[in-house]
Amino acid sequence: MNFQNNSVGILGIGSALPEKVLTNFDLEKMVDTSDEWITKRTGISERRILDENTPGSHLGTKAAKRALEDAGIAAEEIDLIIVATETPDYLTPSMSCIIQSNLGASKAAAFDLNSACTGFVYGLTVANQFIKTGFYKYILVIGCEALSKVTDWKDRNTCVLFADGAGAAVVGPVEEGYGILNTYIGADGNLGKNITAPCCFITDEDKAKRESENKRVLWMDGGEVFKFAVRIMEHATVKVLEDTKITLDDLKIIFPHQANIRIIDGAAKRLGVSQEKVFTNVHKYGNISSASIPVGLDEADKAGSLKKGDNIVLVGFGGGLTWGAAVIKWSK
Repeated sequence: MNFQNNSVGILGIGSALPEKVLTNFDLEKMVDTSDEWITKRTGISERRILDENTPGSHLGTKAAKRALEDAGIAAEEIDLIIVATETPDYLTPSMSCIIQSNLGASKAAAFDLNSACTGFVYGLTVANQFIKTGFYKYILVIGCEALSKVTDWKDRNTCVLFADGAGAAVVGPVEEGYGILNTYIGADGNLGKNITAPCCFITDEDKAKRESENKRVLWMDGGEVFKFAVRIMEHATVKVLEDTKITLDDLKIIFPHQANIRIIDGAAKRLGVSQEKVFTNVHKYGNISSASIPVGLDEADKAGSLKKGDNIVLVGFGGGLTWGAAVIKWSK
């Protein structure tokens, strides 16, 4: 294929969330916690939870269909589907192959990518390279998570945080000077032990950390992750702007991963930006991992908060531990 273009951006955006709402007051009946404690510590009031008989790919498919419609592009035109997820329905077939089948995107290659909550930024970075080199023209990048299925509902430190959702973007050639101006991704596997979700193997040490009889659930050292997150969100935001002509003052909105309002506020304070410049919806949806940033983008776009030419930054951190940021001149 030979689609040479120097500018790559988001052509369409979409999201999907479960109908079921789980409030802090609902959680009060399940574990030893309170609405006041959750709100103060996390900023979360409610979150969306999938029915246990509904696969996560159902949300990913809905979000992808909405992104395709928004972009005005048919599923048959998609060259590649990248699904960022840490909660695939199956190890094989991949979530991307399941969604490819659901969409009827018959000519698309497909693979999953796991960078936990940073996954959407990683996916955008990969898509950007494929399109810039002319290898592909249109790519679907999807963040799709069903974290409720790996949540330890006996662990009050984590069950109040995580939820389900999906966000998708159609990525392709855009007008020169618009789109993805720069991305920055990184990882530190030495810190990986601070967030773990076992699959085919689990150590005795990891087993002992879990309160549930089902040991293949998510566990997190909240204090260590908090310290890492505030520091790395500032670092990634500053780093991704370095090779561009964009400054913090030039940004219309920063879209951080929605993990915890205290992390978001802490990072904003370190950056010296006002809270009005930082997008938040964690109070409504909780932490939906790789879906967090694209769901926020879709919400802001549909609300008319994004205009063509606006400079924005997407920034996240997640298990691995990983981090990533993208600076984009909005092209829609």
